[in-house]
Amino acid sequence: MGGIVILSATKGKNWAIAELFAKEVRASGQEATLIDLTELNLPLYTNESDLAGLEHPAFESMNQKMIDAKGLIVCAPEYNGSIPPTLVNFVAWMSTRSNNFRAHYNGKPVALASHSGGGGHNLMTSMRIMFSHLGANVMGRVMVVNKAKPLNPETLKSLVQGVIA
Repeated sequence: MGGIVILSATKGKNWAIAELFAKEVRASGQEATLIDLTELNLPLYTNESDLAGLEHPAFESMNQKMIDAKGLIVCAPEYNGSIPPTLVNFVAWMSTRSNNFRAHYNGKPVALASHSGGGGHNLMTSMRIMFSHLGANVMGRVMVVNKAKPLNPETLKSLVQGVIA
């Protein structure tokens, strides 16, 4: 199995957190693959695009990276109390581009993190439901960063240790 895949649903503050996670994963002797979901430029997933056999250069490489991953770290902002569209769209495409969509997540540890304008707690609940449904072992501890709550380095280290263990 490969290293840790770190998904960032946006640029800016969540990407900066993703980079800190990657640095900590690498310092722990593991491989870290950072994926900026905004740079993939995935088309909007629809049944019609799926039935039409729409192809995209990212499908095959992302599919394999997700299958090979030992664990995942997901960094995303809260959008309207839920998951940002880039992340939902990515999960939808990956779940249709594999003979066994659960291979991306089943039994793998997943850590959740967010830098959001608000509290981010609805996002954590929504992501926990989604990734648990896909078979992942979502860690109980999460990282939520905002104006009132700065990044806690101990939380970052703890989440990395949970994902690489």
